[in-house]
Amino acid sequence: MKAQQTIAKEITLDGNGLFGGQPVSMTMKPAPANHGVVFVRTDLGGAEIAALVSNVVKRPRRTALRSGEASVEVTEHCLSAVAAAGVDNLRIEIDAIELPAMDGSSLPFYEAIMEAGVVGQDVGRRMLKVYEPIVVRQGEATIAALPADEGESHLTYQLDYANVPIIGAQVSTFEMHGENYGELIAPARTFVLEHEAQLMRSQGIGSHLSEDEVLVIGNEGPLGTNEFRFTDEPVRHKMLDLIGDLFLTGAQIEGRIVAHKSGHALNQLMAKRLLEQYRANEHRQIALKNTAMDIRQINRMLPHRYPMLMVDRILEMDSDRRVVGVKNVTINEPFFQGHFPGTPMMPGVLIVEALAQLSGVLVGQSLEHAGKLAVLLSLDRVKIRRPVTPGDQLILEAEAVKIRARVAHMRCRAYVSEDLAAEAELKFMLVDDDQD
Repeated sequence: MKAQQTIAKEITLDGNGLFGGQPVSMTMKPAPANHGVVFVRTDLGGAEIAALVSNVVKRPRRTALRSGEASVEVTEHCLSAVAAAGVDNLRIEIDAIELPAMDGSSLPFYEAIMEAGVVGQDVGRRMLKVYEPIVVRQGEATIAALPADEGESHLTYQLDYANVPIIGAQVSTFEMHGENYGELIAPARTFVLEHEAQLMRSQGIGSHLSEDEVLVIGNEGPLGTNEFRFTDEPVRHKMLDLIGDLFLTGAQIEGRIVAHKSGHALNQLMAKRLLEQYRANEHRQIALKNTAMDIRQINRMLPHRYPMLMVDRILEMDSDRRVVGVKNVTINEPFFQGHFPGTPMMPGVLIVEALAQLSGVLVGQSLEHAGKLAVLLSLDRVKIRRPVTPGDQLILEAEAVKIRARVAHMRCRAYVSEDLAAEAELKFMLVDDDQD
């Protein structure tokens, strides 16, 4: 398994937002293993927004992310460069809502990462493998994900602008791990048709830009002093966007992706479906394995007892990095008597409690933290995604972001089948267990 990677040193880029024109400074910084790619709004007190499809919010013509009250916009060009450079962990600090537009391509971001240098880390990279075909559609647009050979990440994009002869039908193919992204894809700029640009300007969008600064395409070709960097620059930019949007899975994809006339919304939907399939298969594989820890062993590690013990089994334990467990939800749970008698649902706070207890198992299994209790300190990014009802089986996951002598930081998720039921980031204080 290839190692996770981050950049060797921090690097700063300055520019203006593409849509609003607001000045923005952006600094990319190294991040530890299993951190993922996270945007940090320094102008909002350091609010963090993970580059994950679960944080996507709807915006026209771009990919925007939001966590709590903080958001970041036009992320796709930067994320495309990050994905192509093979960077898994990165902190991207910005002091405005939009990333700098630069020249409308991902080349400045990619060159900055290459200048900073990419270094390996001591944890294996997560690869998101396509196990079975997935197809998503919106109108005439389609994306298919197909299984491929091990390590293969091949993309095809078909663009069809039948009403714009200067563009017409174009096709681009790219192999993520075998071709030069910096030469073939990164220079391709975002583009807009002349009538679209006029409409946007009438709405006050992009009015700070001229045809020399953004690629505006008329019936005869680019307007102003612009020229195409490639004869098929539009389809190459669509490929660039596709790579950036699919990276919102939080992993490198192992499979074949074929897209036809897709945009950001459909790209994001495919990212969601890929994650759902991956999780469902992962849970099936775990269920086939022997139980890593039964209830008797759990009782020896956790102080909780009925009716507050919320973990029934441990399915998988990956050292001090990750743990997967089960909570079987039955109608006999005492909280169903009052929540709610006519429509029984597991309280969201108890789902989070189950995730906290699972985190305590992960912390307590190491010799370094033997005899310690993980006392909940703070909750962040808590989202309840779907109701949990009697008969459901909660698959609980906890990943260690950081574990130190006195504190622990966990990223947790709960699933019912392949559906995400809840997620949260939990921080704990590790205190001595005085029980004898």
